[in-house]
Amino acid sequence: MSDLKLHRSIGVNVGDVQIGGGAPVVVQSMTMTDTADAAATAAQCAELVRAGSELVRITVNVSEAAAAVPEIRRRLNDQGCDVPLVGDFHYNGHQLLARYPDCARTLAKFRINPGNVGTGNRRDEQFTTICQIARDHETPIRIGVNGGSLDQDLVMAKMQENTDQDRGRTSDEVINDCIVLSALQSTELALAAGLKKDQIVISCKVSQPRDLIAVYTELARQTEQPLHLGLTEAGMGIKGMVWSSTAMGILLHQGIGDTIRVSLTPRPGGNRTDEVVAACELLQALGLRSFAPSVTACPGCGRTTSSTFQELAERIQAYVREMMPEWKKEYDGVEAMRLAVMGCVVNGPGESKAANIGISLPGTGEAPNCPVYIDGRHATTLKGSYGELAEGFRSLVDDYVVEHYPRKTAAETEPV
Repeated sequence: MSDLKLHRSIGVNVGDVQIGGGAPVVVQSMTMTDTADAAATAAQCAELVRAGSELVRITVNVSEAAAAVPEIRRRLNDQGCDVPLVGDFHYNGHQLLARYPDCARTLAKFRINPGNVGTGNRRDEQFTTICQIARDHETPIRIGVNGGSLDQDLVMAKMQENTDQDRGRTSDEVINDCIVLSALQSTELALAAGLKKDQIVISCKVSQPRDLIAVYTELARQTEQPLHLGLTEAGMGIKGMVWSSTAMGILLHQGIGDTIRVSLTPRPGGNRTDEVVAACELLQALGLRSFAPSVTACPGCGRTTSSTFQELAERIQAYVREMMPEWKKEYDGVEAMRLAVMGCVVNGPGESKAANIGISLPGTGEAPNCPVYIDGRHATTLKGSYGELAEGFRSLVDDYVVEHYPRKTAAETEPV
């Protein structure tokens, strides 16, 4: 963590999860199922939680979706999954929450986009209605301003002001100012509606990393409310991960940000949990959280013409992620374990010794031996086919977990 800590946030409790107030940065995600399909939505929520998500947001856009929320909660509870559910409201949230009180009671937080609650005088009125329902249920809210749905009346007024007063601000700078102003004005409106400061989280999402850094740096100077970070449309695959990590990594390193989402566009038929894994890896890379054992792996070069080390690294990475939900229930501290799968003698022994358990595979022309190091000491040497190496190393990892991490008590292993 950088010594520069610009933001001191108030703590907001969302179910059993605290956002801000010195709590660890929280990972959230969002389902992409039709919320009216309670079975599919509950299944995806549980899948996201197993991947590491600590809050899950669901779309509540129509009556059928609002009516399904209590059933989604029941299905999750039946699985022992008590993840807080966040309702995402646009345009008609004031109506749905009023018409479906069971939905309002079930949700652990409401997300409100000030740009999508109405226009003119009705905007403030409908925003206030949602806040009053949240107040009555003692439910926190997230004021989620988006660059793509910003109040255009506010933008036009500030653009005109910039021209009339010859301030010399670029259009992007004016829009960023409007995003921050919208969040702060909406916070004041929520407080006037009866919400307390410890019931309000703020987000100001844009799609460009430099704008996100500028917006949140300014926002952190002007509010003590906890901040939710994320690019609103990060994109697909590597691009989305890199852009999100670039922007959020800089902010988090400065002490800005209390909860994050990596909003990846999945490939058709792709896995929604990718966004959760990316968020967890980002926090783990910065040393802010530990979610699963990390695997240091050789990138490969001309010395590693065999693909064995790549296949083994991929298999071990998949294995620890598969086992982590079970390990986390049974063993204390296992998420901090460090593994290494290296491809030749250049860095192999050194990186393997630095890990809790590491293996150094032979590069091209090296003797077909695979020394394994446990906590810095040579423990054994594996030989054989790829399958034999994978099975042998996996067995050593299993043994290490059992022997080095204390078992949790019965109370600690209860579903969370």
